[in-house]
Amino acid sequence: MEPEHAPSLASSKVSDMDYHSLNAMLNLYDADGLIQFDKDREAARQYFLQHVNQNTVFFHNFEERMRFLIDNDYYEKELIDRYSVAFIEQLTNEAYALKFRFPTFLGAFKFFTSYALKTFDGKRYLERFEDRVVMVALGLAQGDQELARGIMNEIISGRFQPATPTFLNLGKAQRGELVSCFLLRIEDNMESISRGINSSLQLSKRGGGVALLLSNIREAGAPIKKIENQSSGIIPVMKLLEDSFSYANQLGARQGAGAVYLNAHHPDIMRFLDTKRENADEKIRIKTLSLGVVIPDITFELAKKNEDMYLFSPYDVERVYGVPFGDISVSEKYHEMVDDPRIKKTKISARHFFQTIAELQFESGYPYVVFEDTVNRANPIKGRINMSNLCSEILQVNTPTTYNEDLSYDRIGKDISCNLGSMNIAMMMDGDDFGGSVELAIRALTSVSDQSHISSVRSIEDGNDQSHAIGLGQMNLHGYLARERVHYGSEEGIDFTNIYFYTILFHALSASNRLAVERGRAFAGFEDSKYASGEFFDTYTERAWEPATERVRALFAEAGVEIPTQDDWRELKARVQRDGIYNQNLQAVPPTGSISYINNSTSSIHPIASKIEIRKEGKLGRVYYPAPFLTNDNLEYYEDAYEIGPEKIIDTYAAATQHVDQGLSLTLFFKDTASTRDINRAQIYAWRKGIKTIYYIRLRQLALEGTDMSECVSCML
Repeated sequence: MEPEHAPSLASSKVSDMDYHSLNAMLNLYDADGLIQFDKDREAARQYFLQHVNQNTVFFHNFEERMRFLIDNDYYEKELIDRYSVAFIEQLTNEAYALKFRFPTFLGAFKFFTSYALKTFDGKRYLERFEDRVVMVALGLAQGDQELARGIMNEIISGRFQPATPTFLNLGKAQRGELVSCFLLRIEDNMESISRGINSSLQLSKRGGGVALLLSNIREAGAPIKKIENQSSGIIPVMKLLEDSFSYANQLGARQGAGAVYLNAHHPDIMRFLDTKRENADEKIRIKTLSLGVVIPDITFELAKKNEDMYLFSPYDVERVYGVPFGDISVSEKYHEMVDDPRIKKTKISARHFFQTIAELQFESGYPYVVFEDTVNRANPIKGRINMSNLCSEILQVNTPTTYNEDLSYDRIGKDISCNLGSMNIAMMMDGDDFGGSVELAIRALTSVSDQSHISSVRSIEDGNDQSHAIGLGQMNLHGYLARERVHYGSEEGIDFTNIYFYTILFHALSASNRLAVERGRAFAGFEDSKYASGEFFDTYTERAWEPATERVRALFAEAGVEIPTQDDWRELKARVQRDGIYNQNLQAVPPTGSISYINNSTSSIHPIASKIEIRKEGKLGRVYYPAPFLTNDNLEYYEDAYEIGPEKIIDTYAAATQHVDQGLSLTLFFKDTASTRDINRAQIYAWRKGIKTIYYIRLRQLALEGTDMSECVSCML
């Protein structure tokens, strides 16, 4: 096996500059006023010569290496035993033969710092990129040699990249879980609250970020056992959760990550928002928990009319309707609940509510926003979606868990784990089998779901086992558009986004249908879904979806990517109605962070934050990362997100959203001249355009130098 960037006669002269200094030259123009991209490529080469090669364990041959890694508990023997050593060696040779090279210093640095297998003392490397890819492919294929070869090629080519927990852990004997993002609901009783805290501890201990639904918990002052003014409301629960995440800090490696979601019409909503104010009393201030607000359509309608909005007691709502508050459509039942004397209610100004949200987002970027009715109108699965995750892209149906008096389970409900990975849009358009690449990605993510068994939290385990839900994401949209001389947010840019996601959806459903046929079953509840009724497909069978611009038509034609026709959809509809699909959910677009760097992609589908990104990487200090495909000749196509502005970003996300069954992690960027009114206006625009969720709000003057604004702590992508 040839080590990456191994020295040769032609390259034996080591640069007089170290790799860090070479990388820093990205921040300095040359004598002609040009960005020195070649210095970063040289930095990547020197990183191998000066650091990686000198700190890699040497083996005489493949057999010696494998024997050492298995005998010393570095690699999982049970996984290796599913293949012959000859096949593993052959696959490894095939991976190295593809001559992968990191095009940027940060990509190489990120891989060796965060992903490569190291000796137990952490001082020497036991893997190159190709070795890690092979182990991940073997782990995802679970003994299927052809599937392993296919997944290896997809990852090496850059078309598909598993999320961090999967890419980091698969194949290692000492490893964490393959997923690190979970959603839990809490019911209005002490058993559920205590179980939610315990589950958060268990999941955080395993490296997971956890979002929890608080909408069902009775408000402050609500009765307990019919005695009035007894409940303390949700703030003490938030404090307990915050302390839990702080305590379960993964051996001190990092703080646990948690988020809490609350319905806008919960009586504690203003107290909930006040916990993030900079001047909040320490008794209520929430420092590390992320906050999310679930807003139904009726709230916007009341604000438009400048009317008050009523807040309803979850305790009374559950008594009257027999279901928890989070499972009620507030928009549908609003006036009925207002008129019902059995339901205690208070009121606040709807416009003041939205103004408060904008003020807090101006200060802190929080809260996240879920547009509840938009989400549920698009939901093809029976049941209600009432929350999201730490990165606001997971949107799945959950169900409650109930307990017996001895705290044993009465009925185990469905909670959610995030089985994620992303495709590189540019590499997909450069590939030679678009549909085949999507299918391999779907099979890889399904394998992640199949292998995830969080037995300490049964509602997560059971929910995953029933739904086989996955989240296929996308990244490098801005990089691809700029490479093709298309402006982000332009008519052509939005047209491409629409047709690309439309095509992805077709192939994702086709792949899941084939899995259902192979395995002889669909996801639990398929028969009650809009897939089974055929209603889901009406959008695609009743009208033709084609490029609206000649430029986009040409891009797909040049790439050899066929755009599905109405007849293709009719055929797929018939197959799905007959045989089902294996995965309850298929797509979710997360805010890719680390995997974007090793994949040389712009993050997710939002615009770049800067042409040359500045990051702070531990003891190394400042590191510079050039936007993918950026050259001195195409700078005009790399407007940053602050220059592009929220409307074009929303338009782009809206084009993609209509073809994504879950959500897309949408961050909105504002110039330093923005006001809270501008934020309000953007939120209303997003709601009207059919956006499902909003992640962070970023103002240029609040952006910390060196901080990656796309990084999501919990998803660890």
